[in-house]
Amino acid sequence: MPEAFGARAVNTKPPERGVFALDHDGECKPEMKMFLGCLKQNERDHYPCKTFSRAYLQCRMDKDLMSKEDLNTLGLEQGKSEYKRVDPLAPDYEQKK
Repeated sequence: MPEAFGARAVNTKPPERGVFALDHDGECKPEMKMFLGCLKQNERDHYPCKTFSRAYLQCRMDKDLMSKEDLNTLGLEQGKSEYKRVDPLAPDYEQKK
């Protein structure tokens, strides 16, 4: 019917990686709140919150709100408690660049 008004049919393509459906029903809201609370507590530093991020993304995959991915390939290895951070103020930072 859109052609009747002079509009052309639009070819659609699937969303790119990282784009996923909104959680309208709040199925993963507890996991999301834990993750956001951790970010707030840690002044938006996401490194200490990776376990919460992992739980949130796992919930989204379990509820078919995003495509299933291996969380290890996303940098969310299970059981990894310490993460190395690059400190741009460290004296040897310029040498590593």
